[in-house]
Amino acid sequence: MKIICIGRNYAKHIEELKNERPSEPVIFMKPDSAVLLKQYPFVIPEFSNDIHHEIELIVKINKVGKYIDTKFAHKYYDEISVGIDFTARDLQNELKTKGLPWEKAKSFDGSAVIGEFLPKSKFKSLENITFELTSNSKTVQKGNTDFMLWKIDELISYVSQYFTLKIGDIIFTGTPEGVAAVKPEDVLEGFLEGNKLFSIQIK
Repeated sequence: MKIICIGRNYAKHIEELKNERPSEPVIFMKPDSAVLLKQYPFVIPEFSNDIHHEIELIVKINKVGKYIDTKFAHKYYDEISVGIDFTARDLQNELKTKGLPWEKAKSFDGSAVIGEFLPKSKFKSLENITFELTSNSKTVQKGNTDFMLWKIDELISYVSQYFTLKIGDIIFTGTPEGVAAVKPEDVLEGFLEGNKLFSIQIK
């Protein structure tokens, strides 16, 4: 399994981090060791003092595909969920300043939270799905797929031009605005159209 992540896919998130708006999707990867195991807390790593939460809608690939046309991309996934792309923002800013890759800031152990999956057939339109993250029962991030710069099927098509998609691969489709630092004892919960799909504690 590989985890393919999309950066800068919501305009307001681009603005809040003062990034340039990309002309095509920004892609980075996480190894399978980045997945936070079920029932485990997220432990803030020693190498960062500024770990941010980034809630994202995620997609699970259900068959092998390469050079997938956008109009056929819907056939390559049946389930969606929400997840967190934990980011060491201080480290990421340092790496960006030096023009270096982000992996140390984005792909460390436990940096990928994957919620319980729901069938996409449960939803009327995948282009108008609301998802949110709460911290200690207060909403801290809320997004809707309508505001994606590139929609799910477009992302699957784009990614498949570079990487063969395999069964079980996960695509993180980008985070909306509202990213912020986490602190010990926070409880983060992720929701997709009101369905709670994960709950984790920060240590």
